[in-house]
Amino acid sequence: MINKQGLWFLTLTSLALVLSVYYITMPNELLLTNNGSVGITNKEEVDKVNKETTTIKESDIITSMRVELDEERNLLRDKLQNKLSDSKLTVDEKNEVYEDLRYLSETNTKESMLEKKIKDEFQLESFIKISDDTVSVVIKGSNHDKETAINIMKTIQQEFSEKMYISVSFKE
Repeated sequence: MINKQGLWFLTLTSLALVLSVYYITMPNELLLTNNGSVGITNKEEVDKVNKETTTIKESDIITSMRVELDEERNLLRDKLQNKLSDSKLTVDEKNEVYEDLRYLSETNTKESMLEKKIKDEFQLESFIKISDDTVSVVIKGSNHDKETAINIMKTIQQEFSEKMYISVSFKE
């Protein structure tokens, strides 16, 4: 028999699910507003708004790379957390999954710290991706100086105890 709390929980969960499906399947034109009125009836205005939201500036390359990496890592983190909660795994397998989660977190922290260090030392905006023994660095700027790239490589290598393969590229 379902008690009152269980019934309320199911009711509210069902309501949230129905509203989520409704808003996801709702056409974009209904979500846009025009001077306080609901919906846009003029097709040209809808096209104008869509063009404005889909245009990516060249200066946002670093940001888009960060977002893409964050999405990729979030998916991996979710998979690992689902594995961790699986009751069929042995203790050793769960320890491996936990170590993978810890490594992922440490990698994110290390990337952020290195980006901050490059910003402080070289006054350059950067994107850094660490995978195994490889560090990929993308620098935002038009100054494609070999000396700067070498100094960035040296600065990054100082943060690691083992030899890393570091690549530096410049994007305008």
